[in-house]
Amino acid sequence: MNYELMNNNKVFLSGRVESEPEFSHETFGEGFYEVKLAVPRLSEHLDIIPVTVSEKLLAKDAFKVGNLVAIKGQFRSYNKIVDEKSRLMLTVFVRELIEVDDTMNPNIIEIEGFICKPPVYRTTPFKREICDVLVAVNRAYNKSDYLPCIAWGRNARFIKDTEVGTKVSIVGRIQSREYQKKINDDEYETKTAYEISVNKIQISGAESEETDTNVNLVEH
Repeated sequence: MNYELMNNNKVFLSGRVESEPEFSHETFGEGFYEVKLAVPRLSEHLDIIPVTVSEKLLAKDAFKVGNLVAIKGQFRSYNKIVDEKSRLMLTVFVRELIEVDDTMNPNIIEIEGFICKPPVYRTTPFKREICDVLVAVNRAYNKSDYLPCIAWGRNARFIKDTEVGTKVSIVGRIQSREYQKKINDDEYETKTAYEISVNKIQISGAESEETDTNVNLVEH
């Protein structure tokens, strides 16, 4: 395994198990299951984040509903056919269980990849600046994960004119966000989006001004 490819996508999460393991898929005879983790923010809001766990780790009985767990892994994407349309699905692939440490930031991600779509910059009705960025992160076996990121304020201005193909390094947290999708003139459906909320971003030697000094990533 290429160490650099393992090191360009690092996640640490600590939270409570919200759902029973649900079978996801099998690879080379090994079963994988999806579990939802409730991860707290400083605001006490909870991000409900899907994680994918090997049956080997499930055998340790850590992923029982209500249990507090801490994991290291990678944020990954895959395509799934839903209602005859291909949808980008996101999950944290669990590499290892670690001891829970209440002194640590419970939600940290660090990625290094390439911008693969022109950034979309906008201002909210409350005059907050936002920039949506899709970053392709290389993985082993010539695969890539396509990870949506959202930058705010100075970081949004810093990234908005960056060209497709530019290499970026990002530190932030994974967040869940509910939104309303219009089905017809009278009906809306509540959906959940998963994305990286950017705390710090670096482009080819240039570093954004706005950083979060509380983000310290545990090395894998």
